[in-house]
Amino acid sequence: MFKVRTYNQISVKGLERFPRQSYEVGSDIAHPDAFLLRSQKLQGVEVPQSVLAAARAGAGVNNVPIADYSKQGIVVFNTPGANANAVKELVMAGMLLATRGILPGLAYVNSLTHMSDAAEMAALLEKEKSRFAGGEIRGKTLGIVGLGAIGSMVADMALSMGMKVVGFDPALSIDAAWRLSNEVTRMENLQSLLARSDYISLHVPAMDATKHLINDDSLATTKAGAVLLNFARETIVDSAAVLRSLDKGRLRAYVCDFPEPVMLGHAKVIAMPHIGASTEESEENCAVMAANQLMDYLENGNIVNSVNFPAVSMGRTEGTTRITFSNDNVSGVLGHVLGVLADKQVNVVDMVNKSRGDLAFNIIDVQGAPEAHVITAIEAVEHVIRVRVI
Repeated sequence: MFKVRTYNQISVKGLERFPRQSYEVGSDIAHPDAFLLRSQKLQGVEVPQSVLAAARAGAGVNNVPIADYSKQGIVVFNTPGANANAVKELVMAGMLLATRGILPGLAYVNSLTHMSDAAEMAALLEKEKSRFAGGEIRGKTLGIVGLGAIGSMVADMALSMGMKVVGFDPALSIDAAWRLSNEVTRMENLQSLLARSDYISLHVPAMDATKHLINDDSLATTKAGAVLLNFARETIVDSAAVLRSLDKGRLRAYVCDFPEPVMLGHAKVIAMPHIGASTEESEENCAVMAANQLMDYLENGNIVNSVNFPAVSMGRTEGTTRITFSNDNVSGVLGHVLGVLADKQVNVVDMVNKSRGDLAFNIIDVQGAPEAHVITAIEAVEHVIRVRVI
């Protein structure tokens, strides 16, 4: 029986994916095979040697010590795209809030508590409504920085609203390129995108390369009067630089999901309490995807949506036993392992080998069930990190 330790409140639909006859799932599992979490910070949390994988029900994994887990052969999963629709819809709400006089109009209406005559109120609002006039997004240009699962959905939404869309993503994958509408104009660099966009929406991951991607220098090239939207991560934006740009009138508004004390009360900032993925549907989608990925790995050794190991999968062949092993991505390791199997007269039926950065992962189906000394010999191969028999 596999054991999964949960952190945070995981959607019931996700937990129901685990068959009760073969999985024990709970928050107090002593020797789990896997972790399933949302926002729990795992830095500093003791990791039992039994742990094979950790799945984050969400896209960001900055709460998981990925480098440490990689050294132990622990596969870390996330759920890209599961919350994409929720974020997409909030981006649209952010654009509309920054374009129309919705928020100040609501505040004004709610300030009229002293009035009791409906006709008098209607006449007053008719007179004052011009104070809250705004614009329309149709015909405007949206620049999307990061064209992955969320960025591509935001692009489709904007196109359906009659906007022009330009995009920039130096790391655009083949899968993402297939998802992207041919109506999106790809820009060669960030500066070109900023210079022609009326709205700029950020959808890149938080990493060293994207820290303060939006700063004084990049904002200096931004089209005057543009609206900046950040529903990605707070570190992508230099908040002090954004505030300077707002005060100078270069940016018209900043809409974000990551409030900071320096932004509170600023007339041109619309700050939300990190609710981009906070929908019932999003939490269910993330939990279900995370559970499915954990089960496929625990039961078959297949890896989908890992942030530290390569994507690798292989169908099962009846009458075989599956051996998986992770290793440092150096030459000769796979050959050495195959040599061990040959020496022990273990017949290989099928296999697949994939690598990603400094790590490699292998699935080998062998005839029959290998004896314990065979697995011990594989574990002894230099640069092998972890071996499993499934």
